[in-house]
Amino acid sequence: MAGANCSLSLFKFKETSSSLHSSSLTLRFPTPRKTLNSTHKTKTIRSKKHDFRRNSSNAGKNRDEIEAVVTQKRLKDDKEKSRSQASGFKSFGTQRKEKKGFLYDLKDSQADSGNLQDATFLNAVVKVYCTHTAPDYSLPWQKQRQFTSTGSAFMIGDGKLLTNAHCVEHNTQVKVKRRGDDTKFVAKVLARGVECDIALLSVENEEFWKGAEPLRFGRLPCLQDSVTVVGYPLGGDTISVTKGVVSRIEVTSYAHGASDLLGIQIDAAVNPGNSGGPAFNDHGECIGVAFQVLRSDDAENIGYVIPTTVVSHFLNDYEKNGSYTGFPSLGVLLQKLENPALRECLKVQSNEGVLVRRIEPTSDAHNVLKEGDVIVSFDGINVGSEGTVPFRSTERIAFRYLISEKFAGDVAELGIIRQGALMKVQTVLNPRVHLVPYHIEGGQPSYMIIAGLVFTPLSEPLIDEECEETIGLKLLTKARYSSAKFKGEQIVILSQVLANELNIGYEDMGNQQVLKFNGVKIKNIRHLAHLVDSCTNKYLVFEFEDNFLVVLEREAAGTASHRILKDYGIPSERSSDLLEPFVDSSEDHHPGQDIGDSPVSNLEIGFDGLLWA
Repeated sequence: MAGANCSLSLFKFKETSSSLHSSSLTLRFPTPRKTLNSTHKTKTIRSKKHDFRRNSSNAGKNRDEIEAVVTQKRLKDDKEKSRSQASGFKSFGTQRKEKKGFLYDLKDSQADSGNLQDATFLNAVVKVYCTHTAPDYSLPWQKQRQFTSTGSAFMIGDGKLLTNAHCVEHNTQVKVKRRGDDTKFVAKVLARGVECDIALLSVENEEFWKGAEPLRFGRLPCLQDSVTVVGYPLGGDTISVTKGVVSRIEVTSYAHGASDLLGIQIDAAVNPGNSGGPAFNDHGECIGVAFQVLRSDDAENIGYVIPTTVVSHFLNDYEKNGSYTGFPSLGVLLQKLENPALRECLKVQSNEGVLVRRIEPTSDAHNVLKEGDVIVSFDGINVGSEGTVPFRSTERIAFRYLISEKFAGDVAELGIIRQGALMKVQTVLNPRVHLVPYHIEGGQPSYMIIAGLVFTPLSEPLIDEECEETIGLKLLTKARYSSAKFKGEQIVILSQVLANELNIGYEDMGNQQVLKFNGVKIKNIRHLAHLVDSCTNKYLVFEFEDNFLVVLEREAAGTASHRILKDYGIPSERSSDLLEPFVDSSEDHHPGQDIGDSPVSNLEIGFDGLLWA
């Protein structure tokens, strides 16, 4: 509905004070720190009949007894379908290894069902206390004032805890407290998965783990299955339990990582502080991690849970590589082929396939695919004309789901139609390279100050901090929809000018992209620092958008920089990472391409017919 106020909110509860009045208790809750705006669309939802429905009446039944109600015909059909698609669909579980490790084998025996309120496995859910110190992206040489927040986490075995990545973002201290205990223990963040919004914690103090039992992971639930969300949301200090059902399972937008992964929609209440807490089925198994909620004038009771398939991917990635490497991407922009005339023009005989409209230069697909190719299969799984693939027995899901099941470095086989000819190609899947990053690795942004001119790479946190209105439509559009031409490419901007007599006439400049230095195109902030340091010309010439020039006398600029740093109380003229030697990462860059400038189509802005994979 046009004009609807709709956003995805991450629920990390920022602690605030409460005031007690004579007749009522008033709680003041802050606005969630991170939101992702989305367009609300009216959809007609048709209910579907499902074979497996777990509720309180069959909570005590054995899984074999539940499966016995399925007809022999459905079992036969499912077996035949699983044989034909075995190459594309992996089991939601992983093989348990003999060595001691994480308890993420989804084939483990189920926990005993019973009264969930009194279940002992609730003791595995803990409260998280985090102190955050975020960078100041407008003043990149310093950090913002620290603040505290609370969230939830749960034990998974081997001395490890799981929570949401946004609960421990920019952390300086993380503490956890068990249910029924008044002692807080210091926790260490081992890994943070930004895209999947999952973080892995450890607690070294053995006192914390006495009598602890880790949670068991369950399989992906079915629609209308009962779900119970457990955590420590606002409204009190003790553990909270809310119940609901599974409303939808599909590829979902993850607000924290600006990514699209499998998600579970539920109607159980999810509030600030629930983030990082587990969601259980009626058998006491953890089916996912609560992490965000949809806020809209036209919707209510829409919460989201990270499913165990995504959690398992995160844990396997960490165990395999010793760190989190991310979810891979194909790196292509695709168009749906719903129109019969369009399919006929492309010589696509059946109602299948998606059209390749653009290929990111940093992806391996750039070496094997061409614009105009039609992708009709992925690892032997047929891709429909709406960009969907078969999912379980009677459902379909977005094509991106198959890609997210892979790991960085995996090889995928694509079936494509090129000029009417069917062929097979292979490509290596790797995490997507963003021209403008959503998160800054290492915490602190890079910066460089030259005679009061403050240069820094453009990032989404900087855009959020400065407000979109001050960035400018042209730069904002480039930030949202342009692709990096090589790994390491950045959009370098002049964020502000620290007034000094040497930069008279430039004081009002701010948030403008610098394109060239002394006639050389700038690749990234390291490249700019290298060009300035190696310059022997009399003048430093910076060229901006619309051919605007900023010229400084080199020797005078060096002298003025020290005085400006002292006047503004800035500790260094550049960030520590720019003190390292410059390494050119754009050797494979095609010289005919403009750095940091990709053609942007209006159709890519909010059009449902195009999708990234």
